[in-house]
Amino acid sequence: MTGGQALVAQLIVEGAKDIFAIPGIQLDWAVEAIRQRSNELRLIVPRHEQATSYMADGYARTTGREAVCMVVPGPGMLNALSGIATAYACNAPVLFIVGQIPSNTIGAGHGMLHEIPDQSGVLKAMTKWHGIAKSPADIPGLVHEAFVQLRSGTPRPVALEVPPDVLQATGPVSLLPRAERVRQAPAADAIARAAHALAGARNPVICAGGGAVASGASDAIRALAERLQAPVVMSEAGRGLIDDRHPLALIGLGGRAVLPHADVVLVAGSRFLDGTAQPTDKRDGVTYIYLNTNPAHMGAPRAEGIALEGDVQAGAEALLAAIGAGEAPSAADRVARVKQWCAQQIDAIRPQHDYVQALRSTMADDDILVSELTQVGYYSNIAFPVYGPHRFVTPGYQGTLGYGFNTALGAAHGNPDRRVVSLNGDGGFSWGMQELATLARDQLNASIVVFVDGKFGNVQRIQRRVFGAEFGTDVASPDFELLGRAYGLPTTITDSPDGLRDALRAAKERGGPALIAVKVGEMPSPWALIHPFVPSPVPVPPNPLGDPA
Repeated sequence: MTGGQALVAQLIVEGAKDIFAIPGIQLDWAVEAIRQRSNELRLIVPRHEQATSYMADGYARTTGREAVCMVVPGPGMLNALSGIATAYACNAPVLFIVGQIPSNTIGAGHGMLHEIPDQSGVLKAMTKWHGIAKSPADIPGLVHEAFVQLRSGTPRPVALEVPPDVLQATGPVSLLPRAERVRQAPAADAIARAAHALAGARNPVICAGGGAVASGASDAIRALAERLQAPVVMSEAGRGLIDDRHPLALIGLGGRAVLPHADVVLVAGSRFLDGTAQPTDKRDGVTYIYLNTNPAHMGAPRAEGIALEGDVQAGAEALLAAIGAGEAPSAADRVARVKQWCAQQIDAIRPQHDYVQALRSTMADDDILVSELTQVGYYSNIAFPVYGPHRFVTPGYQGTLGYGFNTALGAAHGNPDRRVVSLNGDGGFSWGMQELATLARDQLNASIVVFVDGKFGNVQRIQRRVFGAEFGTDVASPDFELLGRAYGLPTTITDSPDGLRDALRAAKERGGPALIAVKVGEMPSPWALIHPFVPSPVPVPPNPLGDPA
């Protein structure tokens, strides 16, 4: 086999079905190998390298499967790194294949095409694992190890570099069997201590994050919560872990009501830190239990607690088995009061509330919403009802403005039978609008919503509050109707929640792609409901559970 054929063959063994890539001279022999087996591995070519990694991220986080993207070295790699950084922040299992300059020139500084200093060092800093192939015989083992890393421990991107001479070279190759998923269970003695604390708790609370979703721990966490009658407070990254309609499900805002009353807190797959790097909750007399694959997410500045290093699903199942059968007093009434307390505050943020209601009313339970850094997107992160895992996507702590549209395209490719709705502001959308060509070419089942106000709205709000003036916040947006027509896309222009609802319904009935531009004005800030360290502009209703004893 050539090195390119070995690469494609092992990818297929590992279960890869799609690869997001842009061809280039250093990848010619890899692309030719994909062509030879294109009935087994689909090549999806966007219009910019940044879209390859964003699409892979969206694909991975909404399917629960590994995703693969590939770019040329140097500028191609650099263009794609924002998507890799987002995938890293959000626990997305993405294999990032990067070309190289010829093997005998690496590190020599000869100025080869696309050469940059220490490309390997850049990739090592941005991924969980890195490898570089030196011969065709190396490639199957490296691809296999990449998938071993993707399917064990903390899911994060991995990188593989393959120089063009290695892709072109021919040699004996041995393929390896598919890498299996490995779930590390926490130590038995730690499980016993944690189970004893939870079984004896009067007011247990579970705080779940994106690591729980990435682990596939929905059923295990729900069963554990029901056995303990523990409210499940889901972070933005953890939303959808259990159905928002479940009587024990709460958004992050609800944690402000239940955590002051908790005597035992199980933190499952969450960093458990706020945006100022302070613990979400840290009180004397409380037993904290940290269940995480990453030991760095169980120590200071968090309160000391019981550390359960291991997979969230495996850990939750072990805790449930150790606690055993029984029936705790129902917490449904208390949680219902907290849900109402949250709704009272959330529903007052308008018009964002009305736009989110329009979104939810037109989407099936398992449709996918990709949020963005835009006013309705910020609000959606706490207020859009999510009914299951892998159905709601944010950029996590990376806060990658402009990620959303490209990410939604990857979600649509991975889930052709589910409708994908992409939220955008006109500022961030402009960073990837060339991918309208990809949307139109592939006729994806996606509605692209762009809220148009001609501003970087959040920056404008901060500047006004801090400096009493605004500067550099204007956005020159295109005529979206003409833009949609240029790509042959069904396009709607509206200016109200009712108009958005009608446009989304029509798009869903029609199927395929749609572009919807919504003209909006300034909107009130939802930040006090998102981050506890942001002062509320209005009086906060008293805790529905009363003051803690």
